[in-house]
Amino acid sequence: MTRVRQCDLAIVGGGLAGGLIALALAKRRADARVLLIDGGETLGGNHIWSFFDSDVAPEDRALLAPLVAHTWDGYHIVFPGLRRRLGVRYNSIPSDRFDRVLRQTLPAERVLTGRKAIGVGPRSVVLADGTRIEAGGVIDARGAGDLATLECGWQKFLGRELRLARPHGLQRPVVMDASVAQADGFRFVYLLPFDTDRLFVEDTYYSDTPDIDRALLAGRVSAYAASRGWPVADSAREETGALPVVMAGDFGTYWRSGGAHVAKAGMRAGLFQPITGYSLPDAMRTARFIANLSDYSAPGLHDALFAFAKRTWEERGFYRLLNRMLFKAAEPDERWRVLKRFYTLDESLVGRFYASRSTTMDKARILLGRPPVPIGRALRAIAG
Repeated sequence: MTRVRQCDLAIVGGGLAGGLIALALAKRRADARVLLIDGGETLGGNHIWSFFDSDVAPEDRALLAPLVAHTWDGYHIVFPGLRRRLGVRYNSIPSDRFDRVLRQTLPAERVLTGRKAIGVGPRSVVLADGTRIEAGGVIDARGAGDLATLECGWQKFLGRELRLARPHGLQRPVVMDASVAQADGFRFVYLLPFDTDRLFVEDTYYSDTPDIDRALLAGRVSAYAASRGWPVADSAREETGALPVVMAGDFGTYWRSGGAHVAKAGMRAGLFQPITGYSLPDAMRTARFIANLSDYSAPGLHDALFAFAKRTWEERGFYRLLNRMLFKAAEPDERWRVLKRFYTLDESLVGRFYASRSTTMDKARILLGRPPVPIGRALRAIAG
């Protein structure tokens, strides 16, 4: 027998985008009957999300604050011939804390985990156990749509949280250590010092393919730790992923690939930084946008989120152009030179870039000067 549950708004997908929407609504629209549904046993899965203070509006930081487990007063980047400290604060949210805070904030009956959705429509959700959710509106936040509809490179990675036998000596994150041997495109190592003897080490690539050789990358994480003189006592957790680095595509086609008439958020809505693939700043902006809506009916919700996501996509053509230059104009093992040049620019420009708020002057500064790629190939990449 089919079990039926009713609510004002059903959010399918309890990852970053869906969870932040539910959290924002709990804080600002406590009267709304919101149901958060996820196929996994925990909200947020197995992730570490990081962001710069400059990535989010000041008025949104209060919502994120309970989720943040680690904050540092800056970060470092390392390239051959370039070492630099940047002073903007850097923050990390581990998924176990994300799950705990959401469960403490949301009423228990409003969270359904371990319940896979097999059918998602504008006003209803069907779960694998036969339950049918009937809602005024539905938001699908289950991850990316059909990425084959877009022209993409990939940022792929394997990270491990290591417990060391002695202190590592790092005071701040290293967002890019590109002094390592280059392979499979632009390679760098990402470091998060969680404690004096606890360190997250991630091997990352800007690659032409999303394929991940886990054994190879895990071996490189171990080799990097050994090269720094960090004896590993054990490994607490591992995370892998391949994030799209979008060069071109039609937004409408991508949106329809995830369900033509269903409201969407997060990766499924194309709401992620085109160059990094990171989605936290957009997820926070989307959560605030939805919390301020007055109409949660299926048509109103769909039209509002479609317009929001389409406007965001259109505003980011510059970043897709840069991706074409990176992937089409630079030889794979020379891509690091493009990033090195970028990191010689003004710190405030770097912050606006990662927040997808580059000014006209920023864009000119990034493009002007002699590019670290062949001129002819750069011009062809710009032309698309």
